[in-house]
Amino acid sequence: MHGRFPILYIAEADAEDAVLSSGALAHLVEAIPQATFTVVGSAASAPLFADLPRLERLIVLDRDGRWDWIALWNQVRETHWGLVVDMRGSTLSGKLRRQKRAVKGKVLPDVHLVEQAARVLQLDEIPAPKLFVGRDTQEAADALIPPGDGPILAIGPGVDWIGKRWPADRYAKVALSLLGEGGPLAGGRLMIVGEEADRDAAHSIRFAVKRERVIELQGRLTRLQTVAALSRADFYIGGDSLWTQLAVAAGVPAVGVFGPSDEALRRPWTGVAVRGPRSLQEFIDMDPRLNQHIQHMMDLPYERVLKASKKLLAQLAD
Repeated sequence: MHGRFPILYIAEADAEDAVLSSGALAHLVEAIPQATFTVVGSAASAPLFADLPRLERLIVLDRDGRWDWIALWNQVRETHWGLVVDMRGSTLSGKLRRQKRAVKGKVLPDVHLVEQAARVLQLDEIPAPKLFVGRDTQEAADALIPPGDGPILAIGPGVDWIGKRWPADRYAKVALSLLGEGGPLAGGRLMIVGEEADRDAAHSIRFAVKRERVIELQGRLTRLQTVAALSRADFYIGGDSLWTQLAVAAGVPAVGVFGPSDEALRRPWTGVAVRGPRSLQEFIDMDPRLNQHIQHMMDLPYERVLKASKKLLAQLAD
């Protein structure tokens, strides 16, 4: 294949879903060096691809109305695309001039979303989620990480619903055990990531180690800068959230704490999911729409997360 090869990639509107599918786009970047990219995303997902190599255009499609899609059509219809990848499963991609088209269908049960993204491109090997970070983005993140010795444990306690929130004091107990004397990350530092609104959820976590060993980044970085910061971490623990998927996209081994969530679809691809005694179906029986103001995660003890973390760290050390 010779010459310029334009690729249109329509990412999911949901940022977490877009990260889960990002390995497919990263595969195209690495497999087709002559490809140039136009990426379409929402206001939440588009900025995650701002540092994509050979990116020509980044288009924000923030709403999903008919006129919004017509406006997008007017921006992309003149190009004869080498490949159109449509992770939203829209009808627009079928109307564009292109050599090839790959469209994501309905979500399949019990098949991880990372694998489903790979199937869109009919890949034999499943690429892990990956977001590209440019030099300016990395430097902005590094400026907020003080010099220091030892490993870094990152924790992302923030979630988008109280039902998925694991108590902060349990994160603190796990962090203390891992970073304390005799722990697998002994002498290391604690990095806390998330939105400004997540600070209250992390109140007791920051006291797990001495103040000078805490790197508190909540509300101080964009999401792509957060990926850059997480790339400096050695291990990550967090909920079923965007922050956990950002850690995975940064290449960090991760432990996800799960309760009223489907780990078959969303467990950390480069790690493990840990849940309490109840299955997802039991949570659904109690809370059919999974939207009630209930703290479902209270039955997951910190010991179970600590055991899973130590086991994964031991495997990584072998």
